[in-house]
Amino acid sequence: MLSDPPILSLDRLTKTFTLRPIFGRATQVEALRAVSLDLLPGRALALVGESGSGKSTVGRMIVGHHAPTSGRILFEGRDIAELTRRGDQMRYRQAVQMVFQDPFSALNPAHTIRHHLQRALSLHQPEADPETALREILDDVDLDPVSTPSKFPHELSGGQRQRVNFARALAVRARLIVADEPTSMLDVSIRKSILALMQRLKTEHGLSILYITHDIATAEYLAEDTAVMFRGQVVEKGPTAQVVGAPQHGYTRLLRAAVPDPSIRLTGSDAGFAQDARQVRAASAAAVRGMTEVSTGHFIADHAAGDHATAETERADA
Repeated sequence: MLSDPPILSLDRLTKTFTLRPIFGRATQVEALRAVSLDLLPGRALALVGESGSGKSTVGRMIVGHHAPTSGRILFEGRDIAELTRRGDQMRYRQAVQMVFQDPFSALNPAHTIRHHLQRALSLHQPEADPETALREILDDVDLDPVSTPSKFPHELSGGQRQRVNFARALAVRARLIVADEPTSMLDVSIRKSILALMQRLKTEHGLSILYITHDIATAEYLAEDTAVMFRGQVVEKGPTAQVVGAPQHGYTRLLRAAVPDPSIRLTGSDAGFAQDARQVRAASAAAVRGMTEVSTGHFIADHAAGDHATAETERADA
């Protein structure tokens, strides 16, 4: 599998947003700075970072919500900017689906679950028997195929609505799912079940998944590969076992240290940790001038010394 060509490649992707306030001058914000990543077929890549790191911007650019300022997005080796024919664009939109953070806003509250799924089935699986296909897809995402179709989104729990969103991706026969914080708005008790669903869909359907999350701990559960972002740049990437289990970049270590460990008793002040965190964040905000391979397939960023121009600039995740 490792020798297979990537299903998705980001090639030095940059994105600059222009903010135009009511009063004052327009300002430009670099949301992404030369991001390069590969997602292999049938695997999951966890894109980890805090709010403002640019990870959601990456996802939205992949599905076409934002256009790159520079760089390329390659799907199966082809630059998606070159997909100018309507038929090619439709095939790409079918192949690449997004599951959003809010499972309710992604569904039309005026329509039943049957409407949401059968519309997708009629467009992308016209040869299938509608009722049979509907039942199979609902069963595939662990929803009751008898009672669920007649329900409206508000009659389902958050976890059930998120399962419907994954079912809709299956209905259009997606090959790549961009899952943007798919569990962050769900109860803690059901987050693991949604991650387990993603793991099973990846295995049974051969789906590729870009899993966008702020929670580095969940990357170990789902993703074979992990990339860590900070201030619009990738600072560490590689096999999850190395990136999460043995992080080499200061910022990744900081994220890992922030994960609560029930075996460690909290005592004293955290002032020392806070001071170290400020220093690490300042150093990690400097421009990445290259990547160093510290072990097979495991890379960390080389930062330009003394370039901390963006260190104290807080940004919303565009």
